[in-house]
Amino acid sequence: MRDDPGADKATRAAIEAIWRLESTRLIASLVRIVRDVGVAEDVAQDAVVAALAQWPTSGIPDNPGAWLMTTAKRRAMDVFRSRAKHDRAAAALAHDLAETVDDDPAAGIDHIEDDMLRLMFICAHPSLTSEAQTTLTLRLVAGLTAREIARAYLAPESTVAQRISRAKRILTEAGAELEEPSGLERAERLATVEGVIYLLFNEGYAATEGADWMRPALCDEALRLGRMLVALAPHDPEVHGLTALMELQSSRLAARVGPDGEAVLLDDQDRSRWDASRIRRGLDALARADELTTASAAEPGPYALQAAIAAEHARAASADDTDWTRIARLYEDLGRRTGSPVAELNRAVALGRAYGPEAGLALLVQLESLPALRDYHLVPSVRGDLYERLGRTEEAAVEFERAAALTSNERERALLARRADAARGSGQRGS
Repeated sequence: MRDDPGADKATRAAIEAIWRLESTRLIASLVRIVRDVGVAEDVAQDAVVAALAQWPTSGIPDNPGAWLMTTAKRRAMDVFRSRAKHDRAAAALAHDLAETVDDDPAAGIDHIEDDMLRLMFICAHPSLTSEAQTTLTLRLVAGLTAREIARAYLAPESTVAQRISRAKRILTEAGAELEEPSGLERAERLATVEGVIYLLFNEGYAATEGADWMRPALCDEALRLGRMLVALAPHDPEVHGLTALMELQSSRLAARVGPDGEAVLLDDQDRSRWDASRIRRGLDALARADELTTASAAEPGPYALQAAIAAEHARAASADDTDWTRIARLYEDLGRRTGSPVAELNRAVALGRAYGPEAGLALLVQLESLPALRDYHLVPSVRGDLYERLGRTEEAAVEFERAAALTSNERERALLARRADAARGSGQRGS
C-alpha cells in the first residue's frame, strides 16, 4: 500500500472516520482507567498517530476501536512508568494497566455506555465554572471542535480553546477525584449534563461546518444519553422535556435532506417521512414532563418549552396549519426563562408567520444590536425570509447572500445561495 498514494489517502480518510466514531468512547474508557482527563486525551491522540503510521502498511485491523484502545493503554502505561520513581500512585496505575493490556485487540472497549455518561458527570465537576463544564464535556464526550463549540456559544473560537485548556488544567491541579458522583452531588451536576446533551444534539441536527447538512450519529448518541438520564433521574421533569425535544426534532431527520443530500427546510419537507414512532415517544415524554411539572407546582423548564414548540410542528399537517401564535408565545416564555437571543430570533420567525412579516421585522430590528448575534448567519437568513414574504425580493436576495457568506456549512451555504437566486429571479419576473 505504501507505493500507492491513493491507497494511503484512502486509509487516512478511513482512520479519520474511525477516529470520529471511536474517539469519545475511547477517551471515556481511558478516563476511568487512568483517572486523569489530560492523560486520557493525550494517549488517545497518540494511538491515532500510531494508526496513521502503521495502518497504511499493515492494513486496517478487523476491530479498529479495540486496536486503538490497546495502543492507548500501552502508551498510558509508559507515561505512568516514567512517573513511577517519584509517584507511588503512578506506579500503582502502571501496574494496573499492565494487567489490563491484552495482546489480543479483540478485547475491545468495555463499559462504553456507563463510561460515556460517567465522563459527562466528571466534566461537570464543581471546581469548574458552568461554562467550562459544558465546554469540556462537548470537547471530550461529544468530540466537537473548538469552532463547533464556539458556534453553539456564539463566542470567539480562541476563547473556547482557552476555556478547554484551562478546564483540563483546573481538574488536574484540583486533584479532582474522577469518579462518577452519586446522590445529591449527581443531582447538582444534572443540569450541566442535560445542557451538554442538548448542545450535542443540536450539532447533529444542524452541523456547524463541513459537507453534510446534519450529523445524525450525534443526534442518535444524544438521544441514547438522554434515555439513560431518564433512567437515572425519572422524577426530573426537564430530563423528560429534553428527551421529548430530541425525539420530536429527530423525527424530521429523514425529511430534512433531499435525494442528493441537499438541505430541505421545514416548509418544503414531506411530512409523511417524519418518523411517527419518534413523534409518539416525544409526545409521551412531553406529557410526563408536564405531569411532573404540575405536581411540583413549577413552571415548565426550557427543554419542556422547546419540546412543546416541536410538538406543535409535529401535530400540524402542514406549515400553514401550524399554530404559530402559540409557538410565538412559547418562544416568548423561553426567552424570558433563558435570556437567549436565539430564542428571540426564533420568536421573530414565529411572529412573522402568526401576524405578518412586519411583526417579525419589528422584533428583528431590536435584536440586530446584540453582540451575540452580530455575525450569526441566521439573522440575515431570517431577515431575507421576511423580506421575501413581503415581496421585497431584491433585498431578500442580498440578505440570503450575506447569510451564505457567514455560514461554514457547505449544504447550508448552497441552500442560501439557491434562495438568493430564486428571490432575484422572482423579482425580475415580477418586473
